Amino acid sequence: MAAKAKPSAGQQIIDLLAERNQTLVTAESCTGGMIASALTDIPGASAAIYGGYITYANSAKSRMIQVQPRLIGDYGAVSNQVARAMADGARNTARVDFAVAATGIAGPDGGTEKKPVGLVYVAVSSELATVVIEHRFGDLGRDGIRKATVDAALDLVLQVLTSDPPKP
Repeated sequence: MAAKAKPSAGQQIIDLLAERNQTLVTAESCTGGMIASALTDIPGASAAIYGGYITYANSAKSRMIQVQPRLIGDYGAVSNQVARAMADGARNTARVDFAVAATGIAGPDGGTEKKPVGLVYVAVSSELATVVIEHRFGDLGRDGIRKATVDAALDLVLQVLTSDPPKP
C-alpha cells in the first residue's frame, strides 16, 4: 500500500488556519497576487484567507498598507525593512491574525550590484513577531523567481504557523 502524499504547504496552511479559526492576508509586490492565487486555488480557502493587497507601486505600499515613504526612500522597496513594514501594515490594516509579504527584483531589469535580480524578501507577521527572510534566488528568469518566491512565502507561513502556539 502506497504512503499517502503529504498535503502541500498551501493545503496545510488552509487546514491549520481554518482549524484555529484564524485568517491570513497577503501583501505582494514582485509576485503580483501569485501567493494569494496559490492559496485561493485550494478548496476551503475562504475559511482562512481574508484577501490580498497587490502593492506593486511604492505609492500603493504607502497608501494601501501604510508603509512609511521614508522607509522606502531610506532602504529601497526591496529591503528587509520594507518587507517587514508590508507584512505588519497588511496585518494591521486587514485586522487579521497573520500576513505574508513579498518584495523583490524579478527581472529581467532592475537589478544592481548590491540588489541583484533574484533578491527577494519574504515576511510573515503575527501578533507575536514578524519574521523576514532574505532570498537570493539568482537569475532564474522572471517566472522562475516569482514561482520560487511563492514557494518560499508558503514555506515561511507554514513554519510560523507550526511554531506559533494556537490561541486558547
